Amino acid sequence: MWDAIRSNQWKSTALIMLMGVLLVLLGFAIGMSVDPQMGGAYGAVVAVGIWLVMCLVSLMGGDKILLMSSNAHPVEKRDAPQLYNIVEEMTIAAGLPKMPAVYIIDDHIPNAFAVGRKPEKAAVAVTTGLLKRLNRDELQGVVAHEIGHIRNLDVRFMTIASVMLGSIIMISEIFVRSVFYGGRVRSSRSSRSRGGGGGGQAQAILLIVALVIAILAPICARLLYFACSRRREYLADASAARFTRYPEGLASALEKISSRMIGAPQVSRALAPLYIVNPLQGRALFSLFSTHPPTEKRVEILRSMAGGAGYLDYEKAYAKVWGERKRCIGTETLQSEGEQISIRAPIPEMQNRQDAVKQAQEVGDLLGRIMNFLLIPCACGVRIKVPPEFNRPEIACPRCGRNHALSEAQKLTDVADSQTGDPMVFQRQATGWESVECSCGKSTQIGPNFSGNKLRCSQCGQEIQILSK
Repeated sequence: MWDAIRSNQWKSTALIMLMGVLLVLLGFAIGMSVDPQMGGAYGAVVAVGIWLVMCLVSLMGGDKILLMSSNAHPVEKRDAPQLYNIVEEMTIAAGLPKMPAVYIIDDHIPNAFAVGRKPEKAAVAVTTGLLKRLNRDELQGVVAHEIGHIRNLDVRFMTIASVMLGSIIMISEIFVRSVFYGGRVRSSRSSRSRGGGGGGQAQAILLIVALVIAILAPICARLLYFACSRRREYLADASAARFTRYPEGLASALEKISSRMIGAPQVSRALAPLYIVNPLQGRALFSLFSTHPPTEKRVEILRSMAGGAGYLDYEKAYAKVWGERKRCIGTETLQSEGEQISIRAPIPEMQNRQDAVKQAQEVGDLLGRIMNFLLIPCACGVRIKVPPEFNRPEIACPRCGRNHALSEAQKLTDVADSQTGDPMVFQRQATGWESVECSCGKSTQIGPNFSGNKLRCSQCGQEIQILSK
């Protein structure tokens, strides 16, 4: 894969340089329209200066800015043990030097993205909609895809490219708005009508040229930005298939995610291309302005990997879908792959509706704990989530109307927190699905692939130590 990564880096460098030329040309044209003698040089310097400032801010804390803009909340292993274990597994499979930080976003639309300047300082963020709707195999495929972006150094390039694209768009929009709404067009027309001579005509021509460049530059920059991001999605899919050894997991996840994109809420244009499925483009849309390949093609390639889960198997499936002349992964990687990587069996999952409801309820409880909500279990079965800013002494259950004193509920929570130093112990009796019952009466299901040594009750917060059979 490293030859493909190197190829991407060279192409990315060339594309960023072209975007840089566009940025300088844009600044030069705007400067010339203001001052035909010295304005061009000043405009180019100002444009590069704006880009350098934005790039510095982005490289120093761009990942934090993106996470804050998406309202992502950090989680620990005790908060979301299954998600945390999957990120740990895929970190080891990818050979990353450090496990990425894990974040959760309160959004009912299933999606995920990765950010970070380098593999040692990266983060993976998933939405609550993803946790509610995906099983373990599908969630593992999505996480592996994002880990693949981190390993392939895609997140660093996307950060720099998005900053340069943002600079070009910002400068263009400011100039165009100032021309049409600041009276420069009217003043240019009046100077020509008064017989301003050759100087006035030259000024008008330069203004028109600058307007044309200001309109075309963002379009060209977007084309360059989108062109160098599509192949990265294929490489991340190939990495995910290899890391998980189960291509169907990611294929099924992509179908579920793309089916939920219709009617999705608007997200930041800077953040949208980072998602595993772009929420700003339709499922069937594939054009020059698409940041991602068509989801249908990605799924078809993954499901064509019948022979194995390695890079060579993905390359064969890619050629089968797009044609024999199409190439995705580098020749050096394909020649050095070695033994074939077999596809593993899927993880058995529970299919009944009660389990799906329970999974959604646990995700809601998780989000409540992360956001410091007080969770009050009512006798009717409802969990009442009380926000931190709620200042009344009691709260009524929305279903049965029973009143709950917040002081008593807080005492129970404090007792549960104090018990974390002396956890309960559960001895596993089998390797399949088992029910772990907490002292508060809440039961939690653990599956055959549960690899942790402890879990936390979603109702009272009690820590339960799990002993393997």
